[in-house]
Amino acid sequence: MYILVFGNSFLISAKKIEKRTKVQLQKCLEIFSKEPFHPKLRTKPLTGKLVGFYSFRLSKDYRVIFKFAEGKVIVLLRVKHRKDVYK
Repeated sequence: MYILVFGNSFLISAKKIEKRTKVQLQKCLEIFSKEPFHPKLRTKPLTGKLVGFYSFRLSKDYRVIFKFAEGKVIVLLRVKHRKDVYK
C-alpha cells in the first residue's frame, strides 16, 4: 500500500469540485493507494513541461496529477477538469 500525501493545491482544488465527483475521487483514491497503475484509473506518464509527473482519470472530465516520491510515497498535486489540469 502506498502513502498518499495531499499537496495544498490538491486540497484546494478538491474542495471546488462537485459532490458527485468528490465521491468518485474517494473511490479512485482507495484503488490508487493500493495499485497506482490499476487499469480502471488509466494512469499515464506526462510529457512536455510535466515530464516526471503522472495523471489518472477520475471521470470522463476530471484528472488527478501526481508524482512519485521516495519509497512508497505519492504526492497528489491537483484535481481539475481536463481542460485546466495540465496548465
